[in-house]
Amino acid sequence: MADDDYCYLTTTGRRTGRPHRIEIWYAIDGRTVCLLSGGGDSADWVRNLLADPTVSIELDGQLHSGKARVLGGGEAAEQARSLVFDKYQARDNGDLTDWRRRALPVAIDLAT
Repeated sequence: MADDDYCYLTTTGRRTGRPHRIEIWYAIDGRTVCLLSGGGDSADWVRNLLADPTVSIELDGQLHSGKARVLGGGEAAEQARSLVFDKYQARDNGDLTDWRRRALPVAIDLAT
C-alpha cells in the first residue's frame, strides 16, 4: 500500500452533506494515514473534515473508515510532513521543500 502514488479520501460536505472525494498523496505510519494540505485549512476537504472528522479512504483498492484530525505543531506534525515528503521527493522532478514546510499535516486514524 505505501508504494501507491495516491489514495482517495472521501469527506462529507459541510454544507451539502454529500460525499466529497479527492485523490491525494499520502504516507502510512502504522494505522495512521498522513496527508499534507497545500491549501492549508482553507482547502475544501480540510474544512469538511473539521466539520465532520468521519471519513473513508481508499488504499490500494480497499475502502477503510477512519477519523481525521489536523495536526498542529509538534512532533506528530513533523513526522507526518517527513513521511509524505520523503515518499514523494524522490519521485518528483521538482523541489518539494517549500510545500513540505508550509503544508498543513492531517492524520487519518483508521478504524480497526
